Amino acid sequence: MPGIVVVGAQWGDEGKGKATDQLGDRVDYTVRYSGGNNAGHTLVVNGEKYALHLLPSGILNDSVPVIGNGVVVDLDVLFEEIDGLNARGVDTSKLLVSANAHLITEYHQVMDKVTERFLGNRRIGTTGRGIGPAYSDKINRLGIRVQDLFDASILRQKVAAALEQKNHLLVKVYNRRAIDADQVADALLAHAERLRPMVADVTRVLNDALDRDQVVLFEGAQAHHLDVDHGTYPYVTSSNPIAAGACTGSGVGPMRINRVIGIAKAYTTRVGEGPFPTELLDADGDRLRTDGAEFGTTTGRNRRCGWYDALVVEAAATANAFTDIFLTKLDILSGWEKIPVCVAYDINGERTDRLPMSQSDFHHAVPVYEYLDGWKADISGARTFADLPRNTQAYVRRLEELSGARISGIGVGPSREQVVMINDLL
Repeated sequence: MPGIVVVGAQWGDEGKGKATDQLGDRVDYTVRYSGGNNAGHTLVVNGEKYALHLLPSGILNDSVPVIGNGVVVDLDVLFEEIDGLNARGVDTSKLLVSANAHLITEYHQVMDKVTERFLGNRRIGTTGRGIGPAYSDKINRLGIRVQDLFDASILRQKVAAALEQKNHLLVKVYNRRAIDADQVADALLAHAERLRPMVADVTRVLNDALDRDQVVLFEGAQAHHLDVDHGTYPYVTSSNPIAAGACTGSGVGPMRINRVIGIAKAYTTRVGEGPFPTELLDADGDRLRTDGAEFGTTTGRNRRCGWYDALVVEAAATANAFTDIFLTKLDILSGWEKIPVCVAYDINGERTDRLPMSQSDFHHAVPVYEYLDGWKADISGARTFADLPRNTQAYVRRLEELSGARISGIGVGPSREQVVMINDLL
C-alpha cells in the first residue's frame, strides 16, 4: 500500500486538508512532516468548522495522527489545540510526536518579532511565532528537542547555551531585556509529563506501518513556493514543505513514496511579502478575497489574491513529481464572464513559458494571460465531472494541459462532501 504526500503547489492556503480528507478512513497514519504553527488547515466536517494549526488533519478521522521530526513544536499551542478539540468531542488520544522534533520556546518568539521589526522595509512577513529562529537553532545545533524534556539537567544546560548569545543581542542590539534561562526551562518542563505518553520513535512506527501494507499520508504545511530551497527566497518559510521533505521530516526513504498529490487553488493567493506576478490590486482582487473568504487560518491576515498562474504550478509539478493535482475552490470563480489564466511571462520584452531561474527576473515578470470563458451556474452541488457546465470543464482541462499533471479531484465548496472526483487519490 502507498505512501502518499500532499503538497501545496502555490504559496500555501490551497486547501490541502480538503484533499487529505477525501482519503478519509482509508488512511492509517497521517503525518505532519514540516513547519510549525505558522500554517493551518480549515476543514468543514458535518457542518462544523475546524481550524488546525499544528495537528495533522488526520486528527479528525480514524487515522493515527503523527507529528514528525521535521516539525517545530510550540507546546503551549499543541496542548491548547488538543484541549479545544477534546472539548468538541474529538478523540486526540492516538497522537504521536517524534522524540526528535524541535521545540519552539519563548526566546524564539521574541527573536522572531524583534528581528522582523529591525528589518523594516526588508521584512520577510513572518507570523512572529518563532518558527524561523527555532529552525535556525536546529541548524546551528543549539536546538531543544522533545526528548530533552525528559532530562531536566540536560535541558537546562541546552537552554542556557542557546540564550548566551541571544541575550547579548536582545540587550545590546535590540534594547530588550534578557530572558531568564531557568524560567524558559521551567515552562518547558511543565509540559513533560503530559507529553510523555505521546512521544514515539516515529521513524520506526511509520516504516513498520508501511511494512504491514498500511497507508501513510504525509501532509506538508505551506507549499512548494515557500520552500526554503525551492521557493521565492528569501520570502519563504524555514523548512522544506516539498515532497522530498516528507522523507527527511519523518524518517522514511524515498522509495516508500508512491504518489504525490499537488494541491492548487483555481486562482492564486499569497500571504506575506514576496513577488506575485498575477496579484490583483483592484476590485477583482477584492472580489476574489471576499467570495473566497481569503483570510489566513492562523494569522487572520488578508490574503493577496490573483489569477491562476500555470507557470507557478508547473514548476511545483516538476520539482515534486506530482502524480495528481487536486484543484480547490473552483466554485469561487462562478459568475465571471471571462477568467484570465497566466500562461507565460513577459520579462524585459522577452516571453517565457517557464518560471525563471533568477529571482530578479521573477520580480519583473509581467503575466501573459489567456482568457477563458466563464460560467454563471452555481457548481457547489456538482459531484461528477459531467455535472459541471461545459465552460467549467474546459477551464479544468486547460489548467491540466498547462500545469504538468492530471487533475484528479476538484473542490466545489467548503464542506467535506463538496468534491468532484475524476481519479481515485489512493
